[in-house]
Amino acid sequence: MDYARLRAAAMSGEDEAVTVDTRALIDKVLARYSGEWTTLRELIQNAADAQATTVKVKFETLPSTQTPLPTTGSRSDLLKHLISHHTLRRLVVQNNGCPFTSTDWKRLKKIAEGNPDETKIGAFGVGFYSVFADCEEPFVSSGNEAMAFYWKGSALFTRKVKLPPGQESPDTTFVLDYRSTSTPLPNLLSVSQFLATSLTFVALQSIEFWIDDWEILTLHKKTSPSLSLDIPRDLETRTKEGLMRLAAADRTNTQINATFMNVIGWKPQSAASATKSSESYYSSEMPSLKSFFSRLTSGSSQSGPRAKAAKEDKAIQEAIAEDLAATSTSVIFLRSAQAQITTHVSSSFAAELERATKKPPPRTTKISILTSSYDDTVASQEGSSSQAVKVADVFASVLPSKKPGGRIFIGFPTTQTTGAGMHISAPSIIPTVEREAIDLNARWVRSWNMELLRAAGIMSRLAFADEMAGLNDKLKRMSEASGKKGQAVLPAEVQKCIPEALHILKTYSFQDGSTPNPQVAEHIEEAFWTAYKRPSIEVFSSRGVLQSTKVRTSSDEIAKFVGNVPVVLKEMRENPFIKRLIDFGLIKDITVDDISQELGAKALDKEQLNHFLQWITKGAFDGELDRSAVQRLLDVAVGLMNESCDSGEIIALGTIKNYLNGKIPATLPIPPTTLPIAFTANIPEARLQALGWEPLTVVPWLRFLIESGPSRADGQNLTKSDKFAQQVLTVLSKNWDNLSPGSKSSVASALQNITVMPTKVGMRKPQESFFPSVKLFDDLPILELSNIKEKFLLALGVRKTVDLETIFSRLLNPSPAAGEAAHAKWSHMELMKYLASVKDDIPLADMKKLRESPLCPAEAGPRGMEPTKGTTQLYRVSELHEPKDSLRALGLPILQWPGPPGSFRSTSAEARFLYGLGLRPYPSVPELVKMMASPDDNLRTQAMSYFIANHHLNGYAPFDLSTTDQCILPIEGKEKQLVRPSACYTNERAAVLGYNILRKDLHQHALKFGVSRDPPITGCVEMLIAKPPQDRGMAITLFEYFSSRIADLGHNSLVKLRDAPVVPVVREKGDVHVAHIRPSQCYLGSSSTYKDIFDFVDFGANANTFLFKCGARSEPTKHEIAQMACSEPARLLSTLQSPEKYLSLLKSVFQDFETVKRDKELLRKMKTAAWLLGFRELSSSGVGKDSDPLDDDTPIKHYQLAAAEDIVILDDYISYRLFKEALLCAPEDDTLEAFYSLLGSSGLGSKVKEDLQVGPRTRTQDGAEWLRKHVLERSKLFLHEYSKDKRDAIKHDTRWLEKNLQVLSVSSLSLRRSLRGHAKSHQEKRSAASTRTANGWTLCVAAADGKPDMYQVGQAICQLLLNRPNQHAYFFFEPFLKLGLLDLRARGYNVDRILRAKAAEARLAEEERRKALEAEQRAIQEREKEWATQSQRQDPMTPERARDRMPGGFDESPDHAVPTLPPPRTGSLFSTLSRRLGFDTGDGRSTPSDSHAELDKFLPPPQAQTKPPPPGDGKDDDGRVTSPATIQQNLLNAIKSTRPHDSSTLFAPPQQTEVKEQSTYCDSAPAQNIVFAAEAPRGMRVFLAREVPAAQHAAFIAARVDSIARFEALLRDVGHVYGLGERALHMFYDERGGTIAFNSNGSVFCNLRFWEQLHYGRARNQQQQQGMGMGGGQARVEATTWWWVVVAHELAHNLVGPHGAQHSYYTESFVQQYFPKMMAKAAGWMAAGVSAATATATAGAGSGGGVGAEESPPPYSL
Repeated sequence: MDYARLRAAAMSGEDEAVTVDTRALIDKVLARYSGEWTTLRELIQNAADAQATTVKVKFETLPSTQTPLPTTGSRSDLLKHLISHHTLRRLVVQNNGCPFTSTDWKRLKKIAEGNPDETKIGAFGVGFYSVFADCEEPFVSSGNEAMAFYWKGSALFTRKVKLPPGQESPDTTFVLDYRSTSTPLPNLLSVSQFLATSLTFVALQSIEFWIDDWEILTLHKKTSPSLSLDIPRDLETRTKEGLMRLAAADRTNTQINATFMNVIGWKPQSAASATKSSESYYSSEMPSLKSFFSRLTSGSSQSGPRAKAAKEDKAIQEAIAEDLAATSTSVIFLRSAQAQITTHVSSSFAAELERATKKPPPRTTKISILTSSYDDTVASQEGSSSQAVKVADVFASVLPSKKPGGRIFIGFPTTQTTGAGMHISAPSIIPTVEREAIDLNARWVRSWNMELLRAAGIMSRLAFADEMAGLNDKLKRMSEASGKKGQAVLPAEVQKCIPEALHILKTYSFQDGSTPNPQVAEHIEEAFWTAYKRPSIEVFSSRGVLQSTKVRTSSDEIAKFVGNVPVVLKEMRENPFIKRLIDFGLIKDITVDDISQELGAKALDKEQLNHFLQWITKGAFDGELDRSAVQRLLDVAVGLMNESCDSGEIIALGTIKNYLNGKIPATLPIPPTTLPIAFTANIPEARLQALGWEPLTVVPWLRFLIESGPSRADGQNLTKSDKFAQQVLTVLSKNWDNLSPGSKSSVASALQNITVMPTKVGMRKPQESFFPSVKLFDDLPILELSNIKEKFLLALGVRKTVDLETIFSRLLNPSPAAGEAAHAKWSHMELMKYLASVKDDIPLADMKKLRESPLCPAEAGPRGMEPTKGTTQLYRVSELHEPKDSLRALGLPILQWPGPPGSFRSTSAEARFLYGLGLRPYPSVPELVKMMASPDDNLRTQAMSYFIANHHLNGYAPFDLSTTDQCILPIEGKEKQLVRPSACYTNERAAVLGYNILRKDLHQHALKFGVSRDPPITGCVEMLIAKPPQDRGMAITLFEYFSSRIADLGHNSLVKLRDAPVVPVVREKGDVHVAHIRPSQCYLGSSSTYKDIFDFVDFGANANTFLFKCGARSEPTKHEIAQMACSEPARLLSTLQSPEKYLSLLKSVFQDFETVKRDKELLRKMKTAAWLLGFRELSSSGVGKDSDPLDDDTPIKHYQLAAAEDIVILDDYISYRLFKEALLCAPEDDTLEAFYSLLGSSGLGSKVKEDLQVGPRTRTQDGAEWLRKHVLERSKLFLHEYSKDKRDAIKHDTRWLEKNLQVLSVSSLSLRRSLRGHAKSHQEKRSAASTRTANGWTLCVAAADGKPDMYQVGQAICQLLLNRPNQHAYFFFEPFLKLGLLDLRARGYNVDRILRAKAAEARLAEEERRKALEAEQRAIQEREKEWATQSQRQDPMTPERARDRMPGGFDESPDHAVPTLPPPRTGSLFSTLSRRLGFDTGDGRSTPSDSHAELDKFLPPPQAQTKPPPPGDGKDDDGRVTSPATIQQNLLNAIKSTRPHDSSTLFAPPQQTEVKEQSTYCDSAPAQNIVFAAEAPRGMRVFLAREVPAAQHAAFIAARVDSIARFEALLRDVGHVYGLGERALHMFYDERGGTIAFNSNGSVFCNLRFWEQLHYGRARNQQQQQGMGMGGGQARVEATTWWWVVVAHELAHNLVGPHGAQHSYYTESFVQQYFPKMMAKAAGWMAAGVSAATATATAGAGSGGGVGAEESPPPYSL
């Protein structure tokens, strides 16, 4: 919508001024401020703008008329009486500012014209009008002029006067008389606090507060000279959007003194105050709900303090009450930091701001930050008397440190807080109209205010820096006073300044947010933190005031060893300001670099070193310190030791690698890389290890002792001091079990080459020392140690036995020097017994030497006495065998062990020792194999028997003899021949392939020898392939053997067998011979069908199993059948001897078509080869003869083979019936048709060319529209049911059909079919066919008898919806189109959804009709109003007329005689309507037909105009004509009351407004005797007379289908004229009688018999004439008009029951009312008929595509 154009149009109208109710504006808006003391605030502001220095506020009171003055006359009692009982009379506010100028006087009486001076606070020009909140008519006096305000009604007026000489005053005075004289005095403390707050920022010096003649309060303000503040270079002086810049800054100190009476702190008695509490809206002492509920919920825990506070308050009140007139003083000191702000705004911005504030934005402005420093706060407390504090805190709202905290001042305080402990004064900030809050809503004002707030944030940051600098100077002064100038501040001095630092931080902490708008604090705080370009801020630390980048947060643990790093003090860690710095990252935790720098600057004492180690180990263990950080700290850390510490005075932690963990005594020397245990005793080992330190282990400690031994004293030298060696060896012994094997080896290696063992002959190496248990010789070096583990000494090499060399030299071969004490030479038996006794102590090297030395002889005695003699040659023990007879039989070398049989016991100690040296208890398998392969039969037999008997005992099972290449086994049938174990087998059936079989008696021991049951399957396969069987018997034997080994056949073997020709088959072509084929080429069993085509074999169940495994199958695959069929189709067909079998074969191929088509060559062959079976239907009467289509001769189907492209699929039965003798068709089977289609067969429909010839369009398309809706509706049912069995047959759904289908009604339709490639064609007439158009598909319908063939309609639709439509589908669809929904539901179809949809459509149509009636109702009401207006303008005293008048006629003039009219021409109402509708014959006379005559009977007779009126007819006539709207309302009520017959609603005759023009006679309507028979196509109900038998109802309806449909269409047209519902009209039929129509309780019934006799024949004939271009719409107009009048008659019965003048009047009224609508319809029909005739004549008969305008027949089915 173009709103700009609409606004321009509106601006062209007349101007109208907007009016304002001044009183309502002031009372409801300007005087209704939300804040307290608004009037005082505005008047004090005006004084400040007038440059006043003093303001005097005075309340004048009225004495009480009920309570007399006290008789005592004391000042205190008088004050009490005044406060408690007086009421307010007047408020007088006086200032000594500049008197009003003429401009000021003008602005005072104008609303919203503020002070244009941008330096002034006033902005809106409405603040003064706050005085009307309590005052009705204010008075203002200034200089020599005065102005009085007064009301006249709702308008405010002023009068101004010049004061006479002598009454002039330099002061300006505002006199406000209170509207109510019962207003109590305000709360004095609240007023005093407000005035004290107001004085803070305004340019006033003093304020006085009076009540009558009592001076209650006096405030005086003093300001020190300003001190300029330097602006740092890195301070960002511009605001975020660049509108403002900080130009200069200074600082001043302010002192405010207050002198006040005690009365401001006095609280009147509750009884006295209760009488006024309901009236006083000033009092701030009203009890709150919070205090009320706190009293109810207070427990005993609070009763004590509360009672104490109440007691103290009572004592104070008693002291005050003694003298209320006594005065007290109080003083506060404030610090104000002021900023000079320059503004830089664009002209457009300034204009927008001026439009909002009525003043331009100032070029410069000021912002002040008011705080109370710590010193000022202390001074304020000291300067105020204690009594004043107890009486009243006048400055409670002045100090920003007290609740509610800092506030925004615009000259005066607003309700907006700053969120911090500071006040901010910004006179140029723009408030809301009531001046209580900051405007952050309006666009330009918001930007201005936000920039001002940012400037305030910058200034507050500068003020903060100034206060922190002052604190730093204070610290320096304290340091200088203590005599340490230039040195770091002392901790004690820092502690003294902590309270002041906390006070500063609290002042500038934005912790609570601002109210009511939190954005204010957010903008100020944002600018505060971002004011400096560098991310740093001043912080009070342990080293004084420093930048935050130099200050760290630290823990108590770090502080114990780091003292010079500036850190946040413990008392300030929880401060919100400090927390915010930490959150912002401005203060960081103390870093490793900080600690490293501190540790590098000084050494740690012992206590600090302990704390440092505790901290660093914990941080490393917890992951707080990474590895590199730990190492950096350790590298610079140096500790100082006590003088008593043995390790020296300095410990460099960077060199430390180990610590003591208790395994090594602390009294023994330790390496310098090990930290003394004094520093690690209280630290868990896990934390020490986190530093990368490891516990000092034995190996490095031992190496340290060994390496440092020469440089140490002899008492600490391992090789020289046996005592020190004893201590060290004791430590090593204790830790030996916990050492790893590597550590043990390192210890042994370190000690084995040094003289560390104390012996009785001195210090010796471990290998040179012997245990005390060795007593073989007396001169051996025996150890002298105690409490040393034996295994430790053994590991070092200390010997328990004498070495072999000594033994060999001293015992086996004693030297002559041995003398008599030498022993005789030992035998090998004695030697073994000795060695066995000390075997556990023999070193490993000696044991190895014993195994390698020849020590023992072999048996050499005679047979049976072999042990008696030994060989002279000595053998190694491992070369000899245990003395056993079974081993002697094998000829093996046996150990000589003299003595009787059994002397050698295998369980004896010496036997076990010999076994340890390698004595063999039995021969090895290779030795036995060699024996079994010996040419000596006896030895071979003995060896084999020994191997078998001792196979399990001697553990020969792990040895696999199958791998040996020795021929050791005899075979069956050739016992003299020996073969390898791998060359023979135990399965005798393998002999058929020529394999060797193990001798039968050895079969049970085959596994011991490694003989397999069967030969390798691969070899068997190769032998079978190399030598296949030549006859059936051999084949059975071989194949059965292979079937027993099916599990052994691997994939490769099966592949070889599958492709190897090993299956013998007999060929009988020519001479009989045996041929070999591959298993994959043969089939198992037998087959009567394929036996002559494929090779079938049967070698028995077992052999067949083997062949099946090799690829043989039970029957040919589909692929093979397809290959065979494509190659030899004729042979296959002749073999099968039946087309049915061949077709079944084709079906089976199609079932596996997905697999078959993967063979591209076969698929190509299937598409091109003539292997498919098709049929051609031949007439039995012979070819060439004309056959009768109705002839019952059974046709002959001739099958023949053909390629797919030569066969057609029968998808058009009609075309097939026409051209069947020229077609080779695919079998009528869905599966085969799909198969043929995939191979390239096309449908018959694609072979037939169809040429559709369409006649001209009919005049109307009503029937086409109905048919389209009908088809869409029924196609849903059809597809739902059809898809249950054939889901894949659906090509399109009903949604596609709805988008793409159009229905066209045409006059004619013909279809020509031609068979492509043949000179055959056929032409026929059609009643329905579909054709493709640019927009989709069009269903053309031509029905000469009024209804198309629904079979053909279904055929056309099926061709659109189905993939392959067929005759079954056409027949299936036909009932859905022909039967009604109720009939379909009776047959079991689910049509409820469609019925519900139709009901919904009917409801929508009814709703539209109802809306139309409502619109007509509104039009009638408008006409009624117009009529009433017109009637008021007419003469109400029109005289009555004595003559008879027609209803609605005009009275004639009384001044003229009534002219004589010619006799009226006789004629009916229908004749008159015929002339008006253009049906006159042209000679001035009407020629009514029979229908006219019947209608004349039906209409009321014409009334003679000369008939005298009935007696009394006009006695109540006042001469006024009844409103036509009244008549129309009655007609509309009648239409609304018309309803369907048998409606569930009750019929209530409509009310009618009496029309005085109607007559009073009446008639009765006849009753009818009818029953319901059927429904017309569009739902109209049809009734028959009871005389017609019920059995004949169906035949009666069927014979009149077209007549009923046309009559229904006509009645629907009539109903549309009147706006009737679609079901309100009915039709009935009776055999006799003159009833044309009747009305039964609001339901209208029309007689079908009259329609058929009067109009049906002519309407049908006219349609036929229109088809030839010869007719128009006259018959339709005539018939419709006739029945339109009939329905008007029946509608009148809804108003009047009997026939009479009244009924006639309403009948004619209906005709008159709805004549225009009927006339419009008739004209349209006539024009359409003429144009249709012209178009038909122009198009010609043979066009086939002409577009006509003939009206379509009514819908086509009931």
